[in-house]
Amino acid sequence: MSSHLQAPWRMQYIRGLSNPESAEECFLCAAARATSEDERRARLVLWTTEHSVVVINLFPYTNGHLLISPKSHKADMEELTEPELLDIQRQTVAAITLLKRAISPQGFNIGINLGRCAGAGLPGHVHQHVVPRWAGDVNFMTVVGDVRVVPEAADKLWEELTRVRREIGTADARG
Repeated sequence: MSSHLQAPWRMQYIRGLSNPESAEECFLCAAARATSEDERRARLVLWTTEHSVVVINLFPYTNGHLLISPKSHKADMEELTEPELLDIQRQTVAAITLLKRAISPQGFNIGINLGRCAGAGLPGHVHQHVVPRWAGDVNFMTVVGDVRVVPEAADKLWEELTRVRREIGTADARG
C-alpha cells in the first residue's frame, strides 16, 4: 500500500524561488520594515535591533528554526559593516537563549549559505540560520521521504517565543 504525506504549504516556497533582486521584493527587508504588532506577527518578526531582524523561518528545517539578517539588503558577508556583523552574532546568542528557554532543544546548527549553489534560498539577502536540534530528530522521514515533520504552526510558535522573549527581556528596538 502506498501512502502520501502532504505538505501543501511547501508549494508557496517552491513558487517563490525566484530570486528577489530588490529590497522591495525581499521578505527579510519586508520583515525589517514591519512596524505594527499585526504586521510583525504576519511576517513572523520576533524582534529587531538597529542593524538586524530576527524572524521565524516560514519553511523550517525543524520547529523553532530562526533567521537572523541585517536590515540592509546585502548578498555577501563582505558587504556587511562591522556593526552589522557584530549585531548578527549578538542576536544569534539572544536567539539561542530564547529557544533554550522556550522549547528546550538539545543542540543547535548555526550557519550561513552563501549563493544558490551553497543552498541559499534567498541569495540576495544574507542571513544566518539558527536551527534547534533534538536527539533523534533526523529519522526515516527525512532520509527516505525527503520530508521534515515540524510539529508546531509558525503562528503558534511566534506567540510562544514572543511571550518568552518578553519574560527574559531579549533586546528589541521597538519593545
